[in-house]
Amino acid sequence: MEYRVLARKWRPQIFEEVVGQDHVVKTLKNAINLNRIAHAYLFSGPRGTGKTSVARILAKAINCEKGPSETPCNQCSNCKEITDGSSLDVREIDGASNRGIDEIRELRENIKFSPVASRYKVYIIDEVHMLTKEAFNALLKTLEEPPSHVIFVFATTEIYKVPATILSRCQHFDFKRISLRQIIDNLGVIAKGEGITISDEGLTWIAKGGEGSLRDAQSIFDQVISYAGMDIKDGDVEELLGLSDRRFLAELSRAVLARDAGKCLKIVDEAYYSGMDIKQFYQMFLNHLMDLLTVIITEKEELLMDLSDHEIGELKKISEGASRETLQRLLDILIAEEDDIRKGMEPRLNMEYVLVKMAYLEPMVPVDEILSRMEALEKSLKPGSEEKKSAPESIREPEKKSDVRVETRREDDLRRRDKGDNLWGDFTDYVKKKSNPLWSKIVPGKLLGYDNRCMTIGFPEGYIFLESIMEKSQKKLLTRIAGEFFGEDISVKITSLEGVPNNYGNSSNGNTKAMENLKSEALKHPLVQKVLDVFESAEIRDVIIKK
Repeated sequence: MEYRVLARKWRPQIFEEVVGQDHVVKTLKNAINLNRIAHAYLFSGPRGTGKTSVARILAKAINCEKGPSETPCNQCSNCKEITDGSSLDVREIDGASNRGIDEIRELRENIKFSPVASRYKVYIIDEVHMLTKEAFNALLKTLEEPPSHVIFVFATTEIYKVPATILSRCQHFDFKRISLRQIIDNLGVIAKGEGITISDEGLTWIAKGGEGSLRDAQSIFDQVISYAGMDIKDGDVEELLGLSDRRFLAELSRAVLARDAGKCLKIVDEAYYSGMDIKQFYQMFLNHLMDLLTVIITEKEELLMDLSDHEIGELKKISEGASRETLQRLLDILIAEEDDIRKGMEPRLNMEYVLVKMAYLEPMVPVDEILSRMEALEKSLKPGSEEKKSAPESIREPEKKSDVRVETRREDDLRRRDKGDNLWGDFTDYVKKKSNPLWSKIVPGKLLGYDNRCMTIGFPEGYIFLESIMEKSQKKLLTRIAGEFFGEDISVKITSLEGVPNNYGNSSNGNTKAMENLKSEALKHPLVQKVLDVFESAEIRDVIIKK
């Protein structure tokens, strides 16, 4: 007996068996019941979504000996002949190989004759967009006023190539891609009917390979059966479809979210030497992160139709602890670099750079979490609430290898350094040109001396920016700029001045001094200090006085 592939053997024979096209099926069934059958239909959509199958079922429904009926019997001679493709009254024409004006002229001559054994002559023209311009023009008059016994059904995967004059003469139905869940269910029915043992995960992988086409998925299933037999293991499906490399996606997303750049590079190296195409791998990883984001932001079933229950569970584990903002930022980076990966000569190098960039990003704090923290701050600052002391913590002891040291001096030491005022003004002007944020932090200071390639700067007691200046990056920047200013390698010593109030100004200009006093008062505000305590890594870049 001749073997029939699954796509042919399990082709739908009635409307109820059509998968994923309920809007088309409902309209056609109602049209048959109400006797409102159009003279021309146009079915458009991706391959393998049921266009020609629905056209055949329509032909059987209107020509069934027990009909017209929305459910053809599939037992009468008309139904059997249409199913077998031997009916003289139902012709399937390939538009790609019968695309000329001569074929259309022949068709126009044949439609004049009445059906041989059926109620209607049905012409199903597949890939109708392949017809020539002359052939379309020859078809126009016939479509506008066809004989009452003729029905046309056109099918196309490229609707934009069909002339508007043809579209306006047809009832148009747009066939959708079939969801992953629907394809999995259909493959499960086939597996049960064929006596095949396969896991849900295996069916999911096969369904994904169909990319919305049921026929493609059934063809892949046929291939898997030929490879593994009637008892199919997950490993068989992975090996045949080349899915074993998908494990890299989960590992890579975990490494990025854990901010482990070294592991990211190792995973790319393993994927590269396993034979994966880096450009394809990049695209797969982008889609994988989008799935992670989808799982976080919604639980609506219709948005998760393309994910199996197992995949949803796995994605939720990976994304645990990651915020929506963080994933959006990572996706922004991937999408921005996608063009360079696709067109670049070194896609692996580009991908490694992008992953390192992603791994070193600071995690984003969700807006609702920020708002909740701010609400807590407001409550703590209300009268009667317990407030933490607003005074800054004692200055930490600097690192041993640092070239910036902190010590305490008395007010009388300050009076010995009056000659440094002009030098300090020149220096702060130079710093402002190099780094405005750093200048705004050091400008309230005082140059106490410059001896033996050591610059000593004093700041008021309790100055809020003192700890910020002591940070490693700020120390390096200040030392480098000072070296450029003095023209030699120097060290910088920071001094906290006891007895000097925190409104200390270094300018003789009254307006400037008043401005600095206002800035100091703003920095000492309890809310500002509370924010710095609550939000880690928060940094004040400048204080702007509104006039």
